[in-house]
Amino acid sequence: MDSEKENKPSCYGNLESVFPMGDDGLRISPDSCRLECDHRTECLRSALEGSMGDSVQEELLDRNYGSGKIGFFERWAKKKTLSTNNKK
Repeated sequence: MDSEKENKPSCYGNLESVFPMGDDGLRISPDSCRLECDHRTECLRSALEGSMGDSVQEELLDRNYGSGKIGFFERWAKKKTLSTNNKK
């Protein structure tokens, strides 16, 4: 198990490295992650499960609200749930 941790790149699980915000306001994995990294799936999953993963969920809620896919109360309730989960 320790040898697996040693083989992972230094950017492993770092949301801003493996899933940064693009110029268009959307997140995308860089080519170096998508095309060259053998850890891409576990790494991205790890980054999204971390504390910064909730911010990605909030960004998605705000985008869905802005485009009319969800209403105010659904957005509010989901943000409240995210906020409550962060305090635990």
